[in-house]
Amino acid sequence: MSKKRISDKNSELNKKMGAFQARCREVGLKVTPQRMAVYKVLLETKEHPSAEMVFQKVRAVLPSISLDTVNRTLLTLNEIGVAFVVEGSGDAKRFDGNVENHQHFKCIKCKRIVDFYHKSFNNIPVPKSISKKFTVLRKAVCFEGICDLCGRKYSVGK
Repeated sequence: MSKKRISDKNSELNKKMGAFQARCREVGLKVTPQRMAVYKVLLETKEHPSAEMVFQKVRAVLPSISLDTVNRTLLTLNEIGVAFVVEGSGDAKRFDGNVENHQHFKCIKCKRIVDFYHKSFNNIPVPKSISKKFTVLRKAVCFEGICDLCGRKYSVGK
């Protein structure tokens, strides 16, 4: 990776961390080293990690942090809108620090979650039967199936 790309990536990370600090203050949360570390892990990965995965990475920086603190922090990040819980099907909750419009593909074999972007999914209309009774805060699209890696491994669809 070139020095310019690394610099751009660091600059983008710093902007997002600054926006996170501002959001915490806006909603009355203290900006703590634990919150900062958990959020940074979410921003630096594309894996859609579970609380356990985040815990392992944060623990390398903050050895005294507990899994409970990481889990509560992730749920708080979801509540304040800087991260999302990727809806699953009975597995451990997975988290996503990317709050830009995008969709997910989840492999039912290996549980990998992959981001993709399909513009027309951003404008899915809410049925009137729903909008009359409820306030929709977020629309999410998630495809489930067998990923390319598992497809090769299990020779699916051939």
